[in-house]
Amino acid sequence: MSKKRSIWKFSLLGVLVVIGLVLTFASFPVAGTYFNYNGFINSIPLGLDLSGGVSAVYEASLSGTSNTKDLNGAVESTISRLENMLYDEGFSEATVVRQGERRIRIEVPNLTDTSELFDIIGKPASLYITLDKNLNVNKVSEYEGDILSGANITAVNVQYNNQDKVYGVSVDFDNDGGQTFTNMTDKAAQGDKKIYVYIGNDDPLELTCESKITGGSTFISGGSIADYDSAKEYATRLMSGTFSASLELIDNSVVSATLGKDALLYGLIAAGVAIFIVMVIMYLRYGHFGLLANLSLVIYIILTVFFLQAIPFVQLTLPGIAGIILSIGMAVDGNIIIFERIKDEYASGKKIPLAVKNGFKKAFWPIFDSNITTIFASIILYILGTASIKGFALTLLIGVVLSMFSTLVVTRFLAKWYLPLNSTNAKRLRLKRSKYLAQEVEGAEIVGEVSAPEAEIVVSEEVTNEKV
Repeated sequence: MSKKRSIWKFSLLGVLVVIGLVLTFASFPVAGTYFNYNGFINSIPLGLDLSGGVSAVYEASLSGTSNTKDLNGAVESTISRLENMLYDEGFSEATVVRQGERRIRIEVPNLTDTSELFDIIGKPASLYITLDKNLNVNKVSEYEGDILSGANITAVNVQYNNQDKVYGVSVDFDNDGGQTFTNMTDKAAQGDKKIYVYIGNDDPLELTCESKITGGSTFISGGSIADYDSAKEYATRLMSGTFSASLELIDNSVVSATLGKDALLYGLIAAGVAIFIVMVIMYLRYGHFGLLANLSLVIYIILTVFFLQAIPFVQLTLPGIAGIILSIGMAVDGNIIIFERIKDEYASGKKIPLAVKNGFKKAFWPIFDSNITTIFASIILYILGTASIKGFALTLLIGVVLSMFSTLVVTRFLAKWYLPLNSTNAKRLRLKRSKYLAQEVEGAEIVGEVSAPEAEIVVSEEVTNEKV
């Protein structure tokens, strides 16, 4: 590769890096539009400890049975329904995780009051739909008539009926529930035209049914449902009864948004200072190689921030920031391993191009092995860990994968582009021959006395048919 081509490649890469830094950290209005561009770093979803919000811990129980398998299934089903409910409400960054056998933790960023969370998910309770006005909800297992439970409901949504110009609540049933509901409405239409909805221990809600309803869904309107807000409240009450497990609130807390912002700011400052110090040390220790490592580190940071905001299920937390900083350290460590191998190769008598080639070759497996071990550990932590541990494990996993790429691919290409610009000046690269090498001859080196009485002659492997 010629010097001109190397300069051209470095110039193009420099332009791309500057563009990447702008896209990563800058925010600005887009000319000619009403759109404001926020850098990648501002688009990363923040966890509860950074953005502030509320959390609540519920303990699940399954009334009428002690079957552990049934309880496990009920808890998992309830978690799924809670996630769907919060997502439908616009809280895509909310997390619902299981803690131990019975507990469920809900964390919703950007809320300021626990009552807002309870308004969203309602007060979890049992739900039954029946024709019996005097149903004993504590003895449902003994009831022999037609009955629907919350488990038979697949969706509850607020809808507006354009024909009647009224708000209402649509309820969708599963296959068994749809057939049971059809039978119930048929009986109600021929009888007193009443269907009753029991939510928890409250008095039943009385619904009027004029005709048989088929299709596995129904639309509820009228009565106390007068506008969107009342329809939403009604839908929330119904949805709260679809949880497979009964939930009892045992703990709730509010995290200040100011506290979260301060933690994020201090974390970013600490990371910035650490990266600056590392870059200075890398230059002092490795010269131009250190500059190449610093450029590779900048590219790594841009890629990391991009993927953190691009991957849907990433949510940045304080432990997540720790994972990022740790992965940055591993990226720097990989470059150090490479450059130390290059220094060893040059000290033993190799020329700079061959020392670079052998240095990357000998450093590959140590870097690969250490990073693969960390990747496996991150995966295990993500699978088995709690919410905070998952945040740490996920950012560490992303960071380590990208650090391998930046170290083994980006730095290698940068070194390859650099060699046409300097393949003889070892001082710029902080390279030195071993102190045991007394002198050099073109293509060969004479090693001075170490412990043997006679000098030993070593011929460089690049040279053939040379006389020493």
